[in-house]
Amino acid sequence: MAIRKKETFAESMSRLEKIVAQIDNNELDIDMLVDKIKEATELVAFCTRQLTKAEDEVEKLLAEKPESKE
Repeated sequence: MAIRKKETFAESMSRLEKIVAQIDNNELDIDMLVDKIKEATELVAFCTRQLTKAEDEVEKLLAEKPESKE
Protein backbone atom coordinates (compact mmCIF):
# COMPACT_ATOMS: atom_id res chain seq x y z
CA MET A 1 0.00 0.00 0.00
CA ALA A 2 1.48 3.32 -1.03
CA ILE A 3 1.36 6.55 0.87
CA ARG A 4 -2.13 7.94 0.62
CA LYS A 5 -2.54 11.31 -1.03
CA LYS A 6 -2.61 14.08 1.58
CA GLU A 7 -1.71 11.67 4.37
CA THR A 8 -0.27 13.51 7.34
CA PHE A 9 2.92 12.73 9.20
CA ALA A 10 0.86 11.60 12.21
CA GLU A 11 -1.26 9.26 10.08
CA SER A 12 1.85 7.75 8.53
CA MET A 13 3.46 7.28 11.92
CA SER A 14 0.31 5.61 13.20
CA ARG A 15 0.32 3.18 10.27
CA LEU A 16 4.01 2.51 10.82
CA GLU A 17 3.49 1.84 14.54
CA LYS A 18 0.68 -0.60 13.70
CA ILE A 19 2.94 -2.49 11.30
CA VAL A 20 5.73 -2.66 13.88
CA ALA A 21 3.28 -4.00 16.47
CA GLN A 22 2.04 -6.65 14.02
CA ILE A 23 5.63 -7.72 13.35
CA ASP A 24 6.54 -7.74 17.05
CA ASN A 25 3.47 -9.84 17.87
CA ASN A 26 4.11 -12.32 15.03
CA GLU A 27 0.68 -11.54 13.57
CA LEU A 28 1.78 -11.73 9.94
CA ASP A 29 2.40 -14.73 7.72
CA ILE A 30 5.45 -14.60 5.46
CA ASP A 31 3.55 -13.32 2.41
CA MET A 32 1.94 -10.51 4.35
CA LEU A 33 5.22 -9.77 6.13
CA VAL A 34 6.95 -8.93 2.85
CA ASP A 35 4.14 -6.55 1.86
CA LYS A 36 4.11 -4.89 5.28
CA ILE A 37 7.88 -4.41 5.25
CA LYS A 38 7.62 -2.74 1.84
CA GLU A 39 4.84 -0.50 3.17
CA ALA A 40 6.87 0.31 6.28
CA THR A 41 9.86 1.24 4.13
CA GLU A 42 7.71 3.67 2.14
CA LEU A 43 6.29 5.14 5.35
CA VAL A 44 9.75 5.63 6.86
CA ALA A 45 10.92 7.40 3.69
CA PHE A 46 7.82 9.64 3.69
CA CYS A 47 8.22 10.52 7.38
CA THR A 48 11.92 11.22 6.91
CA ARG A 49 11.14 13.59 4.02
CA GLN A 50 8.49 15.35 6.11
CA LEU A 51 10.85 15.75 9.07
CA THR A 52 13.62 17.07 6.83
CA LYS A 53 11.21 19.53 5.22
CA ALA A 54 10.00 20.73 8.63
CA GLU A 55 13.57 21.07 9.90
CA ASP A 56 14.55 23.12 6.83
CA GLU A 57 11.54 25.40 7.29
CA VAL A 58 12.30 25.95 10.98
CA GLU A 59 15.95 26.72 10.22
CA LYS A 60 14.85 29.18 7.54
CA LEU A 61 12.44 30.89 9.91
CA LEU A 62 15.06 31.12 12.64
CA ALA A 63 17.57 32.59 10.19
CA GLU A 64 15.02 35.24 9.13
CA LYS A 65 14.07 36.10 12.71
CA PRO A 66 15.29 39.58 13.59
CA GLU A 67 17.55 39.70 16.60
CA SER A 68 15.86 41.16 19.64
CA LYS A 69 17.46 44.25 21.13
CA GLU A 70 17.51 44.17 24.90
